[in-house]
Amino acid sequence: MKTLIENGTVITHAGRMAADLLIDGETVVGIAARGSHGWTAERAIDASGRYVLPGGVDVHTHMELPFGGTFASDDFESGTRAAAWGGTTTILDFALQTIGEPMMAGYEAWREKSDGNCAIDYGFHMIVSDVNEQTLKEMDILMGEGVTSFKLFMAYPGVLYSDDGQIFMAMQKAAENGATIMMHAENGIVIDVLREQAIKRGETDPIYHAVTRPPITEAEATHRAIAYAELAGCPLYVVHMSADEAVAEVALARDRGLNVFGETCPQYLYLDWDNLREPDFDGAKYVCSTPVRDREAGHQEALWKYLATNDLQVISTDHCPFCMNDHPTLGTQKRLGEGDFTKIPNGLPGVEERMRLIYDGAVSDGRMSLERFVEVCSATPAKMFGMYPKKGTIAVGSDADIVIWNPDTESVMSVDVNHMDVDYSAYEGKTVQGKIEMVLSRGRVLIEGDTYHGSTGDGDFIARDTNQYLI
Repeated sequence: MKTLIENGTVITHAGRMAADLLIDGETVVGIAARGSHGWTAERAIDASGRYVLPGGVDVHTHMELPFGGTFASDDFESGTRAAAWGGTTTILDFALQTIGEPMMAGYEAWREKSDGNCAIDYGFHMIVSDVNEQTLKEMDILMGEGVTSFKLFMAYPGVLYSDDGQIFMAMQKAAENGATIMMHAENGIVIDVLREQAIKRGETDPIYHAVTRPPITEAEATHRAIAYAELAGCPLYVVHMSADEAVAEVALARDRGLNVFGETCPQYLYLDWDNLREPDFDGAKYVCSTPVRDREAGHQEALWKYLATNDLQVISTDHCPFCMNDHPTLGTQKRLGEGDFTKIPNGLPGVEERMRLIYDGAVSDGRMSLERFVEVCSATPAKMFGMYPKKGTIAVGSDADIVIWNPDTESVMSVDVNHMDVDYSAYEGKTVQGKIEMVLSRGRVLIEGDTYHGSTGDGDFIARDTNQYLI
């Protein structure tokens, strides 16, 4: 079936034009000036007064992740459906290696959870929890499966933590096979000391989650990860960056010509310690790692500036939702940490809200151009993880992942209108400029107004190429 999207303004990272699009099946096959082509199609979509954007690419989600004695409340069905409602048409999630087990077992388990259940296209990074001789061999095997990025943790000793030698060995393997190393950069050893000391002092409220993870623990770990990546000669992608001092380390490395990249998330641009101080344990809603930062220290505006200067390249969500109250099947989640902030499951929802939040804060508030908005939310993540130009842009031959965006209408963030399987919104009541009116995934209309037309299993697995964003 052919679909014609006409009379809109097509926005990509490279520019904008008043153009019509012709889609044949799953693929964009024509782009031409409005009315200049004589195309016909079985379906015509009038995008007058609208932006026609490439679908969002969220390269950091955690569906069904086991953490803190429970599981992330969104599974692949509910989480990817919510992503579609938010204008995201591709996600990359994280398969998890269990310590003592092969990485391939973790990968196969996550494929079993996801295959046939996703509403949009999806792929995986691999969390490396146990670096050993077998693991290093499996990195090569997974590269052949289209899993071309591997995440390690400098935090969570005894759970996900890798020591410096393990990290360096994984980086050496990545330098050999072309993989990108993703790093959760926090000094987990020091943080655990600070956490234990805080609990002994009776400092148990959610705010102390952030107090015991100060910016220097993120900056020091980021510096160390960059040093090891430089020595090994591999690309490094630092996830969920929240501290000015940490991103400054990435900026310095990039100024020296290193393949070092940084990601931030909406929570670090919008939320702060006032949220963690909310009464009646509501501050637990905003507990995530790295933590949201003190606004008085200027971290939020610093991150916006780093995005504008391309010292940060990607905005993802780190979507990892846990309910405040009892989940129908998972039971108590965030309240596991009442009386002890160290027991609050780390993570918050956001896969449905990212595109609108960033448009509002970046484009509507004058911090970025439309093109830069598309770059950080679609094009660069697709390039960074080997999916471009099938994903992340609108071009002849690209997948027809399209968002029809009304820039003149406001929308309100609320749990009452969201579709994520979680009982709160971290941005409850926030009014944002812009509204998503239609979403197409590989030419299929998933969202039309207030109606969902998708089906479970619409999404395909993406076997990815290597990093296309290298210096």
